[in-house]
Amino acid sequence: MRAAVLKEHGELLEIEDVAYPEPEPDQVVVETKACGICRSDWHAWQGDWSWIGAAAPEGQILGHEPAGVVAEVGEDVETLEEGDRVAVPFHLGDGTCPHCQRGEANVCDTVIPLGFTEFAQGAFAEAFAVREADFNCVTLPDEVDFAEMAGLGCRFMTAYHALADRADLRPGDWVAIHGCGGVGLSAVHIAQALGAHPVAVDVRDDKLERARELGARETVNVTEVDDVPGAVHELTGTGADVSVDALGIAETCRNSIGSLGKQGTHVQVGLTTSDEGGEVSLPVDAMTMQELDFHGSFGMPLIRYEELFDLIAQGTLEPSKIVGETLTLDELPETLASMDEYETIGIPVITEF
Repeated sequence: MRAAVLKEHGELLEIEDVAYPEPEPDQVVVETKACGICRSDWHAWQGDWSWIGAAAPEGQILGHEPAGVVAEVGEDVETLEEGDRVAVPFHLGDGTCPHCQRGEANVCDTVIPLGFTEFAQGAFAEAFAVREADFNCVTLPDEVDFAEMAGLGCRFMTAYHALADRADLRPGDWVAIHGCGGVGLSAVHIAQALGAHPVAVDVRDDKLERARELGARETVNVTEVDDVPGAVHELTGTGADVSVDALGIAETCRNSIGSLGKQGTHVQVGLTTSDEGGEVSLPVDAMTMQELDFHGSFGMPLIRYEELFDLIAQGTLEPSKIVGETLTLDELPETLASMDEYETIGIPVITEF
């Protein structure tokens, strides 16, 4: 089968013929119908995250935002059959650890990230295998399109968990979203749909325009102001109730915290680059005196998918609005490389393999 293979960090992925996966007893093989291209793939391509033991090895097939059809079923799989339409979250849990048993599979004790390790080759390929398939595969409603569901494996569901669960976002809250890539634009749309007032922050006017189309009440172009947190405070009156770092660099993290009003909540979604190496200095005295909360947010618990699908069925959430463009597998290497300059808008999705 065809797949995009990481041959060397920072060098263009190569499209190759590789062996078709064989399911182990607990696994299914999913024929990929759509897969988003995420900034986390860019991080892996660059060789980031060695500081947390998560650097993707050379020879890896990346891709962790898939939707597809079950093509083969392992002998121990009980709830899935060939032809089932599924989405697969990027954090593959074991289903048995205390966190999985409490409905917190996104922080499973033995989590295996799809597309980032040799033990879970990813979905930039015609097909891929899923561990503990009964637990990890999410059955898609028949009426949804594969392309619009691709972001549910990572960015869209990550933004939903960050706002609805970790930040406990309430109607009327002001929420500043720093970085308008796929997860940031998803957060803008979700915040607006949940009755909050999004303030989108980015360096590019085209991304801020897209944020306005998705419901941003206000926007801040970082290149046009001297003080980003000050601009957010001026727009909101007393500072944001919730602020999200959707990029993961030191500047956006500190700007996000500085954008908060007293007793506000910062949510860290973006993981850092090699410049930060996982470490960002923070104004802890100000955070203490203003009683600011700092929350990390990683993926989304599997039990939250039902609510997410209900909101999509009602038309409250429309993940299709975040899809930027549809591509072929052959266009992937150059598209991924273009993320060096943050050139993609929304979620680029591969639909032809």
